[in-house]
Amino acid sequence: MSRLSNQVLVVCPQERDRRAIRAAGLEHRYRVRYAGPDLDAVDDLDAAALLAELEAQPADAVIASKDRSALLAAVLAERRGLPGPPAAAVVRCQHKPTSRRLQQRAVPEATPRFAQLDGGPPPFPPPFFVKPVVGRLSQNARRVDDTVELAGLPADDGYGEGWAEIAALAGFPAHAARGYIAEELLSGDEVTLEGFVHGGRVTVVGGTDSVKYEGTNSFERFEYPTRFDRGRRAEMRAVAERLLPALGFDEGFFNVELVVPPEGAVRILEVNSRLASQFAPLVQAVHGRSTYDALFALASGEDPAWRDDAPTGVGISYVLRVFADAFVAGVPEGEADVEVLVRPGSRLSSQGANDAQSFRLAIFNETGETRVEAVERCRTRARELRRRFDLRPLPSLR
Repeated sequence: MSRLSNQVLVVCPQERDRRAIRAAGLEHRYRVRYAGPDLDAVDDLDAAALLAELEAQPADAVIASKDRSALLAAVLAERRGLPGPPAAAVVRCQHKPTSRRLQQRAVPEATPRFAQLDGGPPPFPPPFFVKPVVGRLSQNARRVDDTVELAGLPADDGYGEGWAEIAALAGFPAHAARGYIAEELLSGDEVTLEGFVHGGRVTVVGGTDSVKYEGTNSFERFEYPTRFDRGRRAEMRAVAERLLPALGFDEGFFNVELVVPPEGAVRILEVNSRLASQFAPLVQAVHGRSTYDALFALASGEDPAWRDDAPTGVGISYVLRVFADAFVAGVPEGEADVEVLVRPGSRLSSQGANDAQSFRLAIFNETGETRVEAVERCRTRARELRRRFDLRPLPSLR
């Protein structure tokens, strides 16, 4: 079957998918069909009904780029006999206690101490980090310095419940999606290693450095390629080559979030069983090929044949944030290359996916011949863009 006749179904797309697919020229090489809502905008998910709707769509390949949609796509591909990662393997990556247990067996030196919280503190002292057993974008994740803080952990915000509905279609018990996991506090630089598995062979595309706003745990920017040397990159690759097969993951994209300390072994923060959509434009700018291009080939049952060429320049994804709640009176318009994350007419805290310290306003990308040049371009543009958001202080409560 020629690629032009191949129908690729993009499951529950986000706007970022559409932009990246157009930028990679894939709509001219495949028949691309978009189906289903962005699940982050769905309050009451009926997973079985949505799956039935998707099963009625013609498709020779199925892709998705968010955690829940990637799991739904894996279930769909499995039922239709199409290429894709086993749904059970996607669950093993996304359910953090299960993933940690398998990490501990496969790469013990890279796995921090952890414990699923079940009515009491973990068997190691604070400080430690707690996060929902299923979550996204650091929501409801926080550092705990005293075990009394555990009593104030918020209930599920609905994300885990929606995930459980989809996971149940893969045979995973819904109740296991509730609760929190505590993990040893890690220190060092954060790197996301991205790649894919095809025919049991792990291919690494590259690493992206995560840089936080000074004095916070909120990400300011993501720099591709990583600044780490060949030795550290080889260590990261070796972790992925042992870990992904242990999770039973094959025929799909992955990204592994790692912490690289000044000394000692790299440690695993988490494993994501999907492409890192935010980094696709950076990879395309630096390598001349989008990760979506490789994902389409993989979903079509082909070897993406990724070439390990040296990168040219540096690409950065910049996250514009503020650290105080506000009313959004207006947002920039006409910025085709800016992903605006808030809507006028409501307060920042009532919309979007935010961490415990900050509120995201927008994401944009920049490139440069050097890292210093790319960072300076980002900060100049961030200052200009920030002025175009009309944020009003909230009235004080008396």
